[in-house]
Amino acid sequence: IVEAAVASFLSPDGADRREAAFTRRLDRLSRQMQRLERDVGLTAESLALFIRFWLTITPPLPNDAQAAAQAKGRERFEGFVEALGRRLQKGQSFLREIPEDIRRQEPTEET
Repeated sequence: IVEAAVASFLSPDGADRREAAFTRRLDRLSRQMQRLERDVGLTAESLALFIRFWLTITPPLPNDAQAAAQAKGRERFEGFVEALGRRLQKGQSFLREIPEDIRRQEPTEET
């Protein structure tokens, strides 16, 4: 068995097979990296758009209303974290809700 393994390792075909295996692995890693880059970009753009929208439409609060608003904000944030936890436990993903053809589009200057 050892002799066959060494012969296979040293044979000229062995190098070609290893190179082909490395090439397939690198191609797969490249595709995974492209998907990751696309998803991170989409996430960053979504967050930036939400922040811009929120800052644009949210009026400043008077000082006497800030404590109540902060308490309500903490309550809403806790609800958000719970809802997020439920989605993650179910394996749901916002990115999967976006059609693939939209996710593939390059960002424009408007977004």
